[in-house]
Amino acid sequence: MSSRDRRHLFLPVLCALLALGYLAPHDASGDTPPDPGAEVARLYEQASDATQRYEAGLRASRAQRREAQRLERRLAEERRVLATYRADLGRIASAQYRAGAGLPYTARLLLADDPEGLLRSQHAANQADLAVTNAIGRTQRAERRLAEGERTAAKVSRTLARRADELGRLKTRIETQLRDAQQRLERQAETSVTAGKCRGAVRLGNAGSPARTGRPWMTPVRSYTLSAGYGGQGDRWANRHSGQDFAVDTGTPVRAIGAGRVIRVGCGGAYGIEVVVRHDGGYYSQYAHLSAPAVDQGDRIQAGDWIGQSGSTGNSTGPHLHFEIRLTPYYGSAVDPGPWFAERGVVL
Repeated sequence: MSSRDRRHLFLPVLCALLALGYLAPHDASGDTPPDPGAEVARLYEQASDATQRYEAGLRASRAQRREAQRLERRLAEERRVLATYRADLGRIASAQYRAGAGLPYTARLLLADDPEGLLRSQHAANQADLAVTNAIGRTQRAERRLAEGERTAAKVSRTLARRADELGRLKTRIETQLRDAQQRLERQAETSVTAGKCRGAVRLGNAGSPARTGRPWMTPVRSYTLSAGYGGQGDRWANRHSGQDFAVDTGTPVRAIGAGRVIRVGCGGAYGIEVVVRHDGGYYSQYAHLSAPAVDQGDRIQAGDWIGQSGSTGNSTGPHLHFEIRLTPYYGSAVDPGPWFAERGVVL
């Protein structure tokens, strides 16, 4: 087993330990922020980070196990070759015994009918013996290296398993806190809608840093599943569905699709909490059924700025973002957002 093989045994393990060491768990304890919206946004990021580190630890463990199995197979092959050498040596020794009947080599050489043949035979036997000796030494060294590697790998495996358990518990704790914060956010949102008045913009701070990419247009949420589309029919709508729904959990940060100015932040009616933005070029975007706004009326925003958090306020059967592209700020002027986005290089 070469030094290259030994490096391969520990490379994925060391990389994993370095990654896990630099990515220390966040402390999910502490006082609850005064606003559940900001708490939800912070916990979303922590849950995502914990999940990624947890999965990285599992991948590192699997890679380490695969490498150990590969080296085990290589050692088994070396042992098979050694067994072949030993069998050859046994046959040579038996032939020598039958030919010489235990006489000293010098005597056998003097009595031989073909001394040169005997010399060649002895040379071959010496070469075979040397080959077996080298094979034995090589295999013994490989076995020692493997034993040392297995001890180290077992220690690393225990470390990785312990780390994975820690990250698993952290992930579960953060997800539990996130569900609690989402429930508090939903209750607060319903209170605002019932009163018909928003509590003001929830400034998400570091947890809601702008999701700017340098592109002029983008989707209103980063990760989503498309649900009800534009023009659909159903019992939930008096007319055809006027926008595109994005199925996301309560509290998911919603971003501005492009630069513009906030012209409306509403907290009542069928749309629940909603934000309407006027964009350069005369189009308007609407973000409805929110749990909290992250902007105030009159704010100037850029593409990717957080403008609210998804929810289920108003005429809604579950958490999602109802999104519209409009020709005016008002209901009834919506256009199909799919082709509109496609013309601007964004695919839903």
